[in-house]
Amino acid sequence: MEEFIYVGKIVNTHGIKGEIRILSDFSKKEKVFVSGMPIYIGRKKEREVISTYRHHKNFEMITMKGYTDINEVLRFKGLYVYVKKEDLKLEEGEFLESDFIGLKVLVEGVDKGVVTAIRDSGHNKFFVIFDSQKEIFIPYQKEFIASVDLVKKEMIVTPIKGMFE
Repeated sequence: MEEFIYVGKIVNTHGIKGEIRILSDFSKKEKVFVSGMPIYIGRKKEREVISTYRHHKNFEMITMKGYTDINEVLRFKGLYVYVKKEDLKLEEGEFLESDFIGLKVLVEGVDKGVVTAIRDSGHNKFFVIFDSQKEIFIPYQKEFIASVDLVKKEMIVTPIKGMFE
């Protein structure tokens, strides 16, 4: 089954030559917003291909192959943009944030709970772990993640003193 990953929302057009403005907080923009990358728009996942890309203010600005006029792209305004996970070409050991949700967290073989969310404080990101009684917060940093096994749905954490107390 194809896995589509949400990368942003088309919020407007820009200029008269068919450029569109996407609002995105996707963590791997450098893998998505490149010339030649297929994207999928709306509920029907209409396939389009990025022709040009630039970053402008808080937006990712793209043009798509075959579109050269504002009137041709107005119909996309307000729609969500997706990519296929397989098209991202992730390196060995490289993960999307969504891959972590639902992983069992282990420390020295002991189950510490399940990753329920990833939050951004504005300065740092952190995992939210729920252990059936409380939420535990772990910094989203390589130093604390010993290994990740998506097949077993497990993440082994190297804690610091007080992390799980």
